[in-house]
Amino acid sequence: MIPTAQALAEITEALRQAGLEAPRREARALLAGCLGTNSAGLLARDAVDPAAYQAALARRAAREPLAYITGHKEFWGLDFLTTPATLIPRPDTETLIEAVLASGQRPARILDLGTGTGCLLLSALHELPEAFGVGVDLNPNAATLARANAQRLGLAARSAFLAGSWADAISQRFDLVLSNPPYIETGDLAGLMPDVRAYEPATALDGGADGLIAYRAIIADLPRLLTQDGQAVLELGIGQAHMVEELARQAGFETVLRRDISGIERAISLKFCK
Repeated sequence: MIPTAQALAEITEALRQAGLEAPRREARALLAGCLGTNSAGLLARDAVDPAAYQAALARRAAREPLAYITGHKEFWGLDFLTTPATLIPRPDTETLIEAVLASGQRPARILDLGTGTGCLLLSALHELPEAFGVGVDLNPNAATLARANAQRLGLAARSAFLAGSWADAISQRFDLVLSNPPYIETGDLAGLMPDVRAYEPATALDGGADGLIAYRAIIADLPRLLTQDGQAVLELGIGQAHMVEELARQAGFETVLRRDISGIERAISLKFCK
């Protein structure tokens, strides 16, 4: 056993040498995750066993994402299980939930395309207790993970998850369609941070040559997926807002943009033109 302060100092230095941007913060999160506690619980410990964190430290120093090491990531105040089968939930994506709530819409049926961990659909269901939702993901392992998250969050009775290509297997209409589609241009994938490039699933990142392949597929399907007064809320990559707006307008939708906490146009809401 060694003092907790010493363990934190050693982890921080190792992560600093590995080139991580916030080594002290990461050290606290990594050690707390390895010990199955939080920051407050970590402070209450006088000493820790180095064996409890050494393997995890080596993985993080190799730039494996912390959420894959600990198996958890917070989104919208909820705790989600995470695995390499899906993208790691990010705070920017919470902008879509904000957009839904700001619209005043209270959908009864929600569809989440490319559901991943299920973070978007399950966060929406958490805020909309009368709603039922369906999540679809190309990767069967992602659908299984989302189903497990629904069970943990007490939302299994109001949700269903299936594996498929976008909405190909869907025949019903929904009041709300959500999606955080792959939107990074293929040529830009090699320049991503190593944490993302080497570990997160490429199929959830690669948006094709212009980054818009998924948007074209989703927007083309919206006329058969949405109820007359329904809306779709899609995540946007940096600089994509006006291109996706144009795709939406050509398909007969009116749009509203919403910025994330950094001021980036991050979410686009689509509704049928009146």
